[in-house]
Amino acid sequence: MAENKMGVMPVNRLLISMSIPMVISMLVQAMYNIVDSMFVAQLSENALTAVSLAFPAQNLMIAVATGTGVGINALLSKSLGEKNFTRANRTANNAVFLAFCSYIVFAVIGVLCSRPFFEMQTDVHEIVDAGEDYLFICMFFSFGVMFQITGERLLQSTGKTFYTMITQGVGAIFNIIFDPILIFGLFGFPRMEVAGAAAATVLGQIIAAILALVFNRTHNKEIHVTMRNFKPDVFIIKTIYLVGVPSIILAAIGSVMTFGINKILIAFSTTAATVFGVYFKLQSFIFMPVFGLNNGMVPILAYNLGARKPERIVKTIKLSIAYATCIMVIGVLVFHFCTEQLLGIFNASENMKQLGVPALRIISLSFIFAGFSVITTSVLQAFSHGFLSLSISLIRQLVVILPVAYLLSLTGRLEIIWWAFPIAELVSLMLCSFYMHFVFNREIKPLYSERN
Repeated sequence: MAENKMGVMPVNRLLISMSIPMVISMLVQAMYNIVDSMFVAQLSENALTAVSLAFPAQNLMIAVATGTGVGINALLSKSLGEKNFTRANRTANNAVFLAFCSYIVFAVIGVLCSRPFFEMQTDVHEIVDAGEDYLFICMFFSFGVMFQITGERLLQSTGKTFYTMITQGVGAIFNIIFDPILIFGLFGFPRMEVAGAAAATVLGQIIAAILALVFNRTHNKEIHVTMRNFKPDVFIIKTIYLVGVPSIILAAIGSVMTFGINKILIAFSTTAATVFGVYFKLQSFIFMPVFGLNNGMVPILAYNLGARKPERIVKTIKLSIAYATCIMVIGVLVFHFCTEQLLGIFNASENMKQLGVPALRIISLSFIFAGFSVITTSVLQAFSHGFLSLSISLIRQLVVILPVAYLLSLTGRLEIIWWAFPIAELVSLMLCSFYMHFVFNREIKPLYSERN
């Protein structure tokens, strides 16, 4: 079989060609997240708050899918780099099995825990009722997002990121189209309000999952997915989760942090929690392109690790850091000079703008350091140092952000709390610099020695 492009194409062109489709699809994802909340905001601020408070639970669900996907990416791309096609096929089959298992778990959680989750955060009945409807639909029908993300990771692992752009793009477009139809009851459809936003979301995910399955069957010739005579492979599942579990925990830590910050903010007002939810929607426009860059970078690193090509690994990392930093600088400028316009997207009241303008400007200062940190965590994952990337997120979000935010909240000044985010990102930068030096000496430097 001919050498995969990840081992021979010029690195800059390879990184761009693999990342651009992912960046575009991630931007589309960010757009439909914002459109979702934009329409919900037209119902009421409480409706927007309900969707915002649901974010930690949704993030946990996506964390499991994407974290498992990181493990799939690393093992499958490395297997292809080593020309071990049998293990690559077994990895793909077990990936589909794990997606089904994850769905069953979250469907049960959706049935049992949707309402208690909101009652832990607020006693406003309108928010609890709307939030329960929204979260139940998202979790009970989560088979769409589980199989979508798994199918896309299989395509990414073989370098076919163009098809993941199509799956995510088409799914997002369906979501955007059906958002106003199901929320407001247009064209004869029932008016579902907040539940309609959830229904549109899962519909888009199911369509994307079907497309991902079709593309893997028809265009992904380097792997063959079949459930015929399938038996779970304990070694492969263990290897996937060796990398994947730290990634899952890493992303899940974000849910814990968000839940904790919401509890701190809601003590000031529900509007403060809404502002934080709006920030997460808006910052996705900045972070999603970097995550798309990551998704293009990780298979390149894993493949060239398997192929023992250190020069390509180093160049890929340097270029990724440079591109990520440029994206983040643009984000800081946008958040500082277009703050009121960004809040206006969500039909923000004067009170919401008064709270939101300083919040967005202060938090966005953390973007300056975040690009390097995001790339570093993915480099660690690609080299199977998932627990090191986990420690970065653990320290940043639980050891720094939450305690510092709580201490700052004791001043009684809401605007001071937002400084916890730049402080935490600065700590993360220092830790990432140390880890990147460790990875170079431990994993990359020995590859040069092999040639001598």
